[in-house]
Amino acid sequence: MRDLVEIRVECYAGYKADEYPVRFYWDNIGFEIEEIVDRWFQGEQNPEFPPATYFKVCTTDKKTYILKHIIKQDRWFILKKEKV
Repeated sequence: MRDLVEIRVECYAGYKADEYPVRFYWDNIGFEIEEIVDRWFQGEQNPEFPPATYFKVCTTDKKTYILKHIIKQDRWFILKKEKV
């Protein structure tokens, strides 16, 4: 099962604001993003799920995370796997 946890994210702003994440803070710990491994979009087909951009990122400590940016609310989340 997965949970969404709200986080703070610093982004590169190129031709648009929040173009892609470069650093995020989770439980007051900073994580530098070394690579964006994948990126995909969630459209407006279901009103329960607002438009969002997802980023699969690899941090400098070689761990992989999935970040979600809800565009209209400008809120960021991390997908956290629960321990089984």
